[in-house]
Formats: sequence, C-alpha cells, structure tokens
Amino acid sequence: MSKFHITLALLLLGACSKPAELVVYCSLDQDLSEQIIRDFEKEHDVEINVQFDVERNKTVGLVSRIIAEASSPQADVFWNNEMAHTIRLKNLGLTAPYSPPSAEGIPAIFTDDDGHYTGFAARARVIMYRNDIEVNYPRHLNDFLTPNIAETGVMAQPLTGTTLSNFAYIIQRSSTAEVVQWFDDVENAGLNFAAGNADAMRRVCAGDYQWCFTDTDDAAKAVANGYDVAIHYLDQGVEQSGAMLIPNSICLIKGAEQNDLAKQFINYVVSAETEFRLANSTSAQIPLHAAVDAPPGMQLPNRDYPVLDIPWAEVAAELDSAASTFQQLFVR
Repeated sequence: MSKFHITLALLLLGACSKPAELVVYCSLDQDLSEQIIRDFEKEHDVEINVQFDVERNKTVGLVSRIIAEASSPQADVFWNNEMAHTIRLKNLGLTAPYSPPSAEGIPAIFTDDDGHYTGFAARARVIMYRNDIEVNYPRHLNDFLTPNIAETGVMAQPLTGTTLSNFAYIIQRSSTAEVVQWFDDVENAGLNFAAGNADAMRRVCAGDYQWCFTDTDDAAKAVANGYDVAIHYLDQGVEQSGAMLIPNSICLIKGAEQNDLAKQFINYVVSAETEFRLANSTSAQIPLHAAVDAPPGMQLPNRDYPVLDIPWAEVAAELDSAASTFQQLFVR
C-alpha cells in the first residue's frame, strides 16, 4: 500500500471514530449506575467516557483525582455515592453552579443553596443481621461497646465512603478524642473490621459474623441474592434520635468542556424517573422526590423510622482531619 493510501486510511479511521463527548466520574457501584449512564448516552446520541471507583477506594479515589486535576479538569460531572466529599469539592472551588429543574420536589436539605450540588437516591446506615438465628445486635451506637454484641459483629474501617462520612459526623457532634477512644473501646470489646461495607455484608452472608454495620443498599443486595437477613435502622442520635441518611450527590465540575451536555446529564440523573429506577434496583435506594412511589415493602425515612438532621457542610469540613486520624488509627 502506498504512503498516500496509508495516510488516507488513517484519516478515514479518525473521521469514523467518535471522540468521547462527556467525561463522568462515578463512585456509585458500576452495576447500578452504568446502565443509567448508557441509556442517557443512547438517548442523546453521545459517547460518555465514565470512570468508576473501586470498593477499597470508594469515593476518595475519584475525589483525589479531581483535586489533582484542578489546573486542567478532565471530568465534566462527578456522580458521588455520598454527600460530604462533594461539598468538600465545592469548598475547594472545583465545582460550578447548576440547579437541575428535575430536582424539584427533593427536600432543600439535600441541595446546595448556591446550586453546586444536588442530593438524590439515598441509603440509610443500618445494622444488617442474620434472620435464621437469634442475634443480639446493636440498637444504638453505644451498644457496640458491649462485648457479647461486639464479638459477633463487623463493620468497615472508617477510611472511605459512607463510613468515613458517618464518623466525620460523629466527630463533629463530639470530638476526635472521643471517637478515637470509642474505636479503641469497641476493638477491645471484640468488634471486627472489614475492608468496606460490601465486604462486611458478605462476611455476614458467609456466616463469619452475625451482624454488620452497613448501608441499606448492601443489605438489599444480600436479600436480592437470597440470604435470610434483616435490618435495623441504627439510632445514632445524641440530642435527637434517628438513623443517618446519606444520599448520592452530583455536581458540575468547574471548567467542564461539555458544560451544556453535562447539565443535561445531571438533570437526567437526579430526575424522579432515575430515582424510581434506583429504588427498584437490587440496591433499593431510597427516593427523595416526594412524587416517586417506593417499591412495596420499602421503609421510608420520617414515615417508618426517624432520621437525623445532618449538618452536611460541617461534616464536609471535618473530612480531611477525620480521614487523617483514621489512617493513623487503622493503617498500621
């Protein structure tokens, strides 16, 4: 083949290949989020380059990447499986405002006053326990200190994801010293630790432990896979009683190349239709739109169990310090 024909072939190949038009970083489990992303891709005839997080680095890996890329943003949108790190990105000046019309009906506590993020499709922090045997599981966080309860249970190390957010909140409500002492005490009481929430759930399903501290989505997956387990909405209250509710969140990255397309994608993801899909998925994510019909049997916040009023901005401000503390405590 002549040099001319080779050059022509390469040019034609380049013309036929469709470059990625939208870059999405996503920390929600791939098996739950990818089909939603691909459906948007198909409906809008675009190509999406999506980067997923892995369980052991849940959320933190992509957040660190966005921070590292601050001078030259590579992502257009960040779909986070929790709220606090998204607020952290806003505080670092790495997000841009956009209030999606489809978010109408989501309680204001889950949206940013300045439009930098929107919360949707939540999970509750719960105790999942075996239902085939009698289990003495914790009803309140303080019950973790009881040896005959602690010895039969497992929870994720608070290094990433919702567990980090959870204990950053507890630090915010008490102090770092008190939380460090609590972890020392529960470890001495016999509590076991896993790499992540999903790992803790699997250890209970495997019969290694009788209960775990996890999220409703992991518990729902265990039920969907045929395991005889039940959940208890753990009371984590101090001045008030209630379980901790942690939504997904989504934000527009400042400097996004595909600004308009990114806004369309955000509007699509936070819609009532997407919340309905996630509620009816194996993870049974809790819809925040008032108009979304929950699946039969789904327990709803403030109807079936009380929830805490989380000061998310304060929790976000605590994340860096909490993460550093827990690294020193658990990574030895």
